[in-house]
Amino acid sequence: MTMQTPIVNPVSTAPLKNVSAMLTLIETVKTRPAGSSTPFGVMAGPSGYGKSVASTYARNVEDCLYIEIMSYWSRKTFCEAILFELGEAKPKGTIPAMMSQIGRLLGSRSDQCLIIDEADKLVDKGFIEYVRDIQTMTGSTIILVGEEKLPQKLEAIERFHNRVFAWEFASPCDVDDAAVLAQILVPEVEISTDLLEQICRQTEGRTRRVANTLSNDVKTWVRNTGHEGELTPEAYRGGVFTGRAPVRGR
Repeated sequence: MTMQTPIVNPVSTAPLKNVSAMLTLIETVKTRPAGSSTPFGVMAGPSGYGKSVASTYARNVEDCLYIEIMSYWSRKTFCEAILFELGEAKPKGTIPAMMSQIGRLLGSRSDQCLIIDEADKLVDKGFIEYVRDIQTMTGSTIILVGEEKLPQKLEAIERFHNRVFAWEFASPCDVDDAAVLAQILVPEVEISTDLLEQICRQTEGRTRRVANTLSNDVKTWVRNTGHEGELTPEAYRGGVFTGRAPVRGR
């Protein structure tokens, strides 16, 4: 089978606040007291806040292992995805056999952190306990990344919830993060703080929407108008990617 790996794009190397939060979370769990039975970290937040960007950054910079759960995955697909990330080009075997293989391979690389993105889907599917089994077998640090309600979903599973060492909530994109994104995505134009604040407000602080606005709407408008100098709210007449569904005639 062929597993998808995260696409590296300029935003995935941006030093945003949630990137820093992710790196801190990983370090906090990795350096937990010796003998601690709480080896998990959790990062939660609304869609579009940049959690996956932070995860990809950690994968690239900190040499973490990374998988993103898909809605159609089965227990077997989950095991295959981890083995693929561990270097097995063609994972195969029964689920018990693959779990044992994961235990051996990941156990020999226990210094590497495993990040599981969209982890709330594992709770919904009823096999989050596989993650606990993997940690028990390997002693690895495991970070779960998911939507805002992931902590509440885990709280309902006492055996898992009690083993979470650190919790982190993703922050909305603010003007400082937007300025970093602007330097990466539209370096050819200086964007005023007021306009960046306006974009953050209209996009509800969703990092993905801010990035789309800068790389598509702002970039296209500047190219088409030939605007020079600082770009302010008064000067900008382009769009903002709010994510709202279009309405006929608007």
